[in-house]
Amino acid sequence: MQSIDEFSEQAKIAYQAYLDMGNSKTAHLESMKAMKSKYESGGQPSAEEKLALEKLLGDHDKNVMAFTTAFAAVADSDEKSSLIELMS
Repeated sequence: MQSIDEFSEQAKIAYQAYLDMGNSKTAHLESMKAMKSKYESGGQPSAEEKLALEKLLGDHDKNVMAFTTAFAAVADSDEKSSLIELMS
């Protein structure tokens, strides 16, 4: 498997966008789980908690778009395949 250091600059950007997307997904899901656990026995999240969750989702949406754009910009099909392998 190829090291990320061997990729083009555009592929490195796509890979970083992939990592950012994974991190924002994890942050959003962990926040949802924590909120669900906190209010399992009743009660409702505060407006502040809901806004924080919405911000995390918005961050994730931006990261998904950034990844989609960056991945599409990788022109070499072999490099794209190697990048997919690295992300798997």
